[in-house]
Amino acid sequence: MAVTAATVKELRERTGAGMMECKRALDATAGDIERAIEELRKSGGAKADKKAGRITAEGIVVVRTSADGHKALMLEVNSETDFVARDENFLQFVSSVADTALAAGSEDMAALARLPLVGQSITVEEARLALIGKVGENIHLRRAAFVSANTPIGVYLHGRRIGVLVMLDGDHPDLAKDLAMHIAASKPLVISPDEVSADLIEKEKEIYLAQAAGSGKPQDIIEKMVQGRLKKFLAEVSLVGQPFVKDPDVVISDLLSKHRVKALSFSRFEVGEGIEKETENFVDAVMSQVQGK
Repeated sequence: MAVTAATVKELRERTGAGMMECKRALDATAGDIERAIEELRKSGGAKADKKAGRITAEGIVVVRTSADGHKALMLEVNSETDFVARDENFLQFVSSVADTALAAGSEDMAALARLPLVGQSITVEEARLALIGKVGENIHLRRAAFVSANTPIGVYLHGRRIGVLVMLDGDHPDLAKDLAMHIAASKPLVISPDEVSADLIEKEKEIYLAQAAGSGKPQDIIEKMVQGRLKKFLAEVSLVGQPFVKDPDVVISDLLSKHRVKALSFSRFEVGEGIEKETENFVDAVMSQVQGK
């Protein structure tokens, strides 16, 4: 079977692979598109295996909401460099994956990888492998958060790097959005102090005791100092104890009381958060590119 521009175009649309890769795959399979797809998947998988160990600390966070505002999906997808995170192919892939996840109502990344990508005949994982082959970097579907509620969900996206979803027990869309913005800026760990883990409290207490040990103060005074600092710490890491970013004179707990509403849950994603970045020697990086590693 002859390889035509039309078959190359069809293969590109079905796989997302580059034009020359599609041409080579079709030449190798005598124009058989189905066999060419298999070849591209094999080569894409091989490339992905080589790059699987590379650190992906860049990328973007995206948010999708349903038409009624009662469902929301937040997704983080990582790349190795900020350059690829701005690449149109990467952005289109992330957008399609987010649409797929919202439609499925799932935050299970393993299950999401097996789903057909919205509007395409390939799975999310197959599309990821094809993208790795195209951009030459490891691509990682890191995490997702899906929320479904009877009331509007607060959503805030700060550029492409920070996203927040927050759920209240009342119908206050403006307040929910304000709280999402606040959470993006103030980074609370939990909603209320009683949700802070005992391990974290104990670690902080050990630090405060060590810091106060050389003060020369009596032990009972030290204990009071430590308790005071712990109380301050718990307020700082709890949403309800923080001053509202739009009005620092108002504490979030008072803001919620004013509207007679409670914060039920929130999710905050920041690109690369918690991932240890690799420091790369510039000369070695250039030589690696030259040698095609």
